Amino acid sequence: MLMESKDSKGKISCNNEYDRLERVLVCPPAFMKIEEAINETQKHFLDENIDQEKAMEQHREFIQALHEHGSDVIQLPPINKFPEQVFTRDIGFTIGDTVFISTMGTKMRTGEEVILQDWLEEMGIKHEKIESFAIEGGDVVVDGSKVWVGVSSRTTEKAIEELQSKLPDYQVMAVPFDSQFLHLDCLFNIVSPTEALIYSKAFSKEMVERFAAHYTLIEVNDGEQFTMGPNVLSLGDRTLLSLPVNKEVNKELALSGYKVIELDISEIIKSGGSFRCCSLPIKRA
Repeated sequence: MLMESKDSKGKISCNNEYDRLERVLVCPPAFMKIEEAINETQKHFLDENIDQEKAMEQHREFIQALHEHGSDVIQLPPINKFPEQVFTRDIGFTIGDTVFISTMGTKMRTGEEVILQDWLEEMGIKHEKIESFAIEGGDVVVDGSKVWVGVSSRTTEKAIEELQSKLPDYQVMAVPFDSQFLHLDCLFNIVSPTEALIYSKAFSKEMVERFAAHYTLIEVNDGEQFTMGPNVLSLGDRTLLSLPVNKEVNKELALSGYKVIELDISEIIKSGGSFRCCSLPIKRA
């Protein structure tokens, strides 16, 4: 059952990654497990795998933190055949007043986006489906009229071109990166109109220079990229959720004037995603 009422029908708007997070879609990791290693993090934890009970408890604390900071949290229903549903960021992405529904880049996750589409239709929320194979929301980073989209194993240039055709008033920019990494938001994340986290080693010198023309770049080191350092979630008012293990990232953000809320979701990140991956904003203000 989708946990939402129709009295909030149509209330969506998302223009960047850092305004106050008012409404967000999540999904409990009730059936979370590593079935096939699809990124370097999962390869590392494949034998150990995931303690579902611990992951569920950490996710409840994540939801509580969202509530405490004023977010309306909508929970999509977990389904047994989808072990990675916790990463709601990938099934769609909100740009302006439209939720774009992803075409998933792997068979294992194909079908998750249908649950999102059903909810959007039930609520009467404006949405569009990207038909080209493939695009996932973890590769889509929005900042006003600029939309940075990673070219990855899950997102193709053809799908990026389709997105640009649907957004004539936006500049949709393809961002190639090292193919060993899964999504752009594991490497680059905008935290204010003028600042972004980055793991520069994943990009060409030219791409880093292009980012630097728009943002002051806060560098993430090798170890903290592995523990999803760039994958923070902005709650608004320069407040961020970040993992306690990423001490250097958190220190640099604090020195830059951010309030960093450290929350442990270490069981969930074993599958290769952190706070941004676990959230699909549909309204920021």
